Amino acid sequence: MNMHFNLKTSLIVAALLALPVAQAATMSKADYKAAKTRISADYKADKAACASMTANAKDICIEEAKAKEKIARAEAEYSYTGKPKDQTTLMQVKAKSAYAVAKEKCDDKTGNDKDVCVKEAKAVETKALADAKMGKQIGEAKTEASEDKRDADYKLAVAKCDAMAGDAKTNCLAAAKVKFGKN
Repeated sequence: MNMHFNLKTSLIVAALLALPVAQAATMSKADYKAAKTRISADYKADKAACASMTANAKDICIEEAKAKEKIARAEAEYSYTGKPKDQTTLMQVKAKSAYAVAKEKCDDKTGNDKDVCVKEAKAVETKALADAKMGKQIGEAKTEASEDKRDADYKLAVAKCDAMAGDAKTNCLAAAKVKFGKN
């Protein structure tokens, strides 16, 4: 049972992080506000559904409702801004939320089983946060590499323009500056 639960938790977190976070098709401000309102209403409904439960089942239900709300808010923020920073935040929120739910589920266990369950949940969270951090670093490296490529292409275009003379050279240099974003 414990191994099944941990495998299930690991798979859930992996699925959350492996989902291709949709390329942010930025939403309008009105859509963003509507999404935030819908998320709040969904959270209240989910939390109200937990009221009939008792003991740890209620705690798990509430933690799942909180996780769902946090993830939805982070997804809405990323969809609204489209910033890589918000994508990283979304991945971190998913990891932390999955950990909070898994940790709450561990409360049903006792003794060593509980300790192992909590440690495994923490390990899954740590791995997911590391993946989010790595994704951030890869994104920064891609940006830097793109800039390096653009600079190299610009230098090549300038070298080609140097073979020209007069207005042709001036026009060529101006076109290269526009094409490669140089001032």
